Amino acid sequence: MTNGELLDMAIAAAKNSYSKYSRFRVGAALLTADGRVFTGCNIENASYSLTNCAERTAVFKAVSEGCTEFRAIAIAGSPSDDFTKPCTPCGACLQVLSEFCTGDFVIVLSNGFFRLSDLLPKRFTEDSMK
Repeated sequence: MTNGELLDMAIAAAKNSYSKYSRFRVGAALLTADGRVFTGCNIENASYSLTNCAERTAVFKAVSEGCTEFRAIAIAGSPSDDFTKPCTPCGACLQVLSEFCTGDFVIVLSNGFFRLSDLLPKRFTEDSMK
């Protein structure tokens, strides 16, 4: 699967976003090591702290189906139908990804791709707890 195809899947997932408060729709498409793709969208709540990001929705869906090895994730977000501006993952989503992914895990945005270590250089890992 190409980065472009994965990004297209993220854009399609954003259309399912429940974002009635921010009106900012986000979609994610997570590619597993065995080639499956799990998508997710942001799901808002009137109590903002209970909102879930698209990236975490995709990761949690994959983990709940037994997948914990990932190759890449594409993320697309927009308050309109223009998904050409990059939508970077928040710190919480980067930390969740770091639970399952190495620093070279690929994050695809509309302006190119990055490594997890580019966006979260000082990860909190299980070694941090020792």
